Amino acid sequence: MNSKNDRYRIDRTAFSITTVEDAHTTDKVFWRSTTPEERLEALENLRQTIYGYDPALARLQRVLEVIERK
Repeated sequence: MNSKNDRYRIDRTAFSITTVEDAHTTDKVFWRSTTPEERLEALENLRQTIYGYDPALARLQRVLEVIERK
């Protein structure tokens, strides 16, 4: 299965014990080493994971009309 989502799979064989501070530092180093496009792609993946994604679901367009009172 070679899809975009394979990139975000959890490697359950990798395991290390660290402090919270070290984890934050490691996360900062990782995210700063990625391109803005890669960060947005990861963000979109999280959004779809949390809220779901159904390409067949039709969306209604929002329309705003301004009415002036006389």
